Amino acid sequence: MYRLTRNILGKFCLTIMLIFAVLAWCGKLNVYSQAEAANQAGDNWLIYWYICGSDLESKNGFATSDLIELTKVKLPPNVRVFIITGGTANWQNDMMKPGELGLYLYDRNGIKEIGRYEDADMGAAETLEAFLNVGKGAFAGDNLRQAFVFWNHGGGSVGGVCLDERTGNSLSLNDITNAFTKVYGSSESNPPFEMIGFDACMMASYDTANALKGITRYMTASEESEPGNGWDYTRWVGALANNPYMSGAELGRVICDSYMKGCREYGTADTATLSVIDISKIPALGRAYENYGIEALKLASNNSGGFFAEFGRSAQKAENYGGNNKEQGYSDMVDLGDLASRTTGLLPLTSRGLMNAVDNAVVYKVQGKYRSQGKGISGFYAYDGDWRVLEKYLEQKAVPLPQKCLYHYMISGVFSQEAKDLVGKGISQDIPTVPKVHENDAQAQNFFPVDKLEDKFVDIDSNGDAFVTLNDREMDILSSVHCQLVYISEKDDILLMLGSDTNIVADWDKGVFKDNFFGKWPMLNGHPVYVEITAEDNGYNLYAVPIKLNGERCNLEVAYNYGDEKYHILGARKGIDNNGMGSRNLIQLKKDDQITTVHYGMMLSGDDNEPQEVDVDTFKAGDNPRFADEDVGDGMYGYFFEFVTPTGKSALSNMVSFTIKNGKITTSN
Repeated sequence: MYRLTRNILGKFCLTIMLIFAVLAWCGKLNVYSQAEAANQAGDNWLIYWYICGSDLESKNGFATSDLIELTKVKLPPNVRVFIITGGTANWQNDMMKPGELGLYLYDRNGIKEIGRYEDADMGAAETLEAFLNVGKGAFAGDNLRQAFVFWNHGGGSVGGVCLDERTGNSLSLNDITNAFTKVYGSSESNPPFEMIGFDACMMASYDTANALKGITRYMTASEESEPGNGWDYTRWVGALANNPYMSGAELGRVICDSYMKGCREYGTADTATLSVIDISKIPALGRAYENYGIEALKLASNNSGGFFAEFGRSAQKAENYGGNNKEQGYSDMVDLGDLASRTTGLLPLTSRGLMNAVDNAVVYKVQGKYRSQGKGISGFYAYDGDWRVLEKYLEQKAVPLPQKCLYHYMISGVFSQEAKDLVGKGISQDIPTVPKVHENDAQAQNFFPVDKLEDKFVDIDSNGDAFVTLNDREMDILSSVHCQLVYISEKDDILLMLGSDTNIVADWDKGVFKDNFFGKWPMLNGHPVYVEITAEDNGYNLYAVPIKLNGERCNLEVAYNYGDEKYHILGARKGIDNNGMGSRNLIQLKKDDQITTVHYGMMLSGDDNEPQEVDVDTFKAGDNPRFADEDVGDGMYGYFFEFVTPTGKSALSNMVSFTIKNGKITTSN
């Protein structure tokens, strides 16, 4: 990376900089840009790059790597990149410094520093607004086409983007809309930006796209968590340099293809996604999505528990992103097209319309083999039923009112006046804008009293198979049924949890669920592991396996492919953080990596009935780490049915015991 001379214009706060300092150098840049752009072939392009370094830079140097990728491109005079840097505790290069904001311009002459300024919160709308104001003032000109790239963590509709490592703040969808419209206004017929992209996790949502309506023609973003390699700036900026005539859709396609090529080179392609969304199609998609929500509200008002249970089963099986389980955390994002396709029987009036609208809005997408069901744009589903998350969701102006009402009703049990008005009006092509759903102080009713299923009796049939039978009312509170396996040693006075799976024989029509245990469980290099099922019913299952990798706690991501009937290790990464942000660092195992298996256990004789996290086995990954179902060995194993509600709450049945001796399994209550 080029090493540049400091050019400090003064220790101004960002607001003061805008009022005073910016005026001087904006004028110079404006003259420069117009002179250099004159008589050039092709369109003039300005790319805004908002680099909030965070821990991605301080711990891994990912921002530095992408800046180096950029500087490998030889730009023509009519393509420039305007960069702001901040939001991290430490930079891993000799150009940027912590505790200050940096402004840089990369053009045909290379990269140069414009100025360094007093630090500001990169997760604040004011900082984004200031950056846009500087760019607008400095680079105004005829035939200027603009792109904007957010670089950092992403957390979908609720989490937003650009988490500042020092402040813990991030830009919400409201922040983004407000900043862009204050500086550039809004015009659906002639938006100021050709393309806005998110080199961040889980931002390819309807809500994000709706927040950019009137601001940009196209959006490029990922439904799933991005790996650390992120976008390939050498390839996509280089492509724009070679062809400045391309549209935002064409640019987005280049970004997608180069991103997936890079993911394949880094070995991170299996769960990668990236989409290009035509923002002009968002109003039509919004109407279809709102109608879908109204139909759901109408059915929920007539049969709340039964509707939400069936809707939740579809959401559990639909492709969803970031984990949405206890081990990995919750992003609460689900693929809209896949969800709609799974609810055509439940919501027959609007599901196909939503599917078609998604297909029309997504003009291009790439996806790995374990993200093959996604249609390119996601939406919110309250997988964990967290009221605090719901409150943030309700605050976002880009969120459709019917969806606000639906999830408010599912979690609170209160059918709001806004919901009543929508249901009374019915499905329409012209849904009015009315105030957001109001928060309620307490739940009026609980649709999912799963505690009533705690210690549910488990029977044993003549074949020695354990099974549980549920009645209709019990079925109406469940979205899924898992199995939980534990190892019990009275001699060692321990109970060790082995995790959850969907390896059961389930008859949802009759309400009968039977074990499918054959004395095997997933193991890593022959060591038993704790597993948690994270995705199912897509031709593959996905699992999270808690481990310590070289002493650092994370989850091994593993896929079971029904095609070849084998497990495949995808990599290791941390889960969703407390801010709802996905982890971008998908780590590939190396042979000298030290792995420690992590389980949850407790003493049988102790007074504490809450399992504690415990380290069990430590070993090297080796040249070819092996993940496979293997015999658990002789001993006693406890088996539970786990009943899971649409809002992520669960209860366990009574335990049955599997005693294995010389490979023979005996079942007992």
